[in-house]
Amino acid sequence: MVRDELSVLSALLVVAEERSFTRAAKRLRVSPSALSHAIRGLEEKIGVRLLARTTRSVAPTDAGEMLLARLRPALGDVREALDEISRLRGRPAGRVRLVVSPLASAMILAPKLGQFARDYPDVVLDVTANESRIDIVAAGFDAGIHLREFIERDMVAVLVSKDLRPAIC
Repeated sequence: MVRDELSVLSALLVVAEERSFTRAAKRLRVSPSALSHAIRGLEEKIGVRLLARTTRSVAPTDAGEMLLARLRPALGDVREALDEISRLRGRPAGRVRLVVSPLASAMILAPKLGQFARDYPDVVLDVTANESRIDIVAAGFDAGIHLREFIERDMVAVLVSKDLRPAIC
């Protein structure tokens, strides 16, 4: 059983819903013993008994009910946030910082911006024109478009135009 607090709190919620360590363990795909130890460790850490246990049943104590009342919406919010973020998979979104030579900006990038904006409406390009050599990673850029002679040897370069031989790295 993973011992981080969020996992244990989530497991506590399942035990309370199932009212059984055995059923909760099956649902969580862990052993009942590992589940019991994890929740006992949480109880010892906070110094409060959260579950009343007998050989036949498990029920939240008053303190357990107080915690569960706060956990249900909080864990629901976390699950919602994760679902929302996972929907972004396969759909590019966010800010991309580019450093581009003025020549590449005019000849390579500018003609493609309109189509890029239509294809990727959730991507914001933050373009900085810069003629000099810079460490694009150290300067906080995601990529750069420069003539081949301005590309450091340890950078990954991809040809983006056969006419001018600039590369994106």
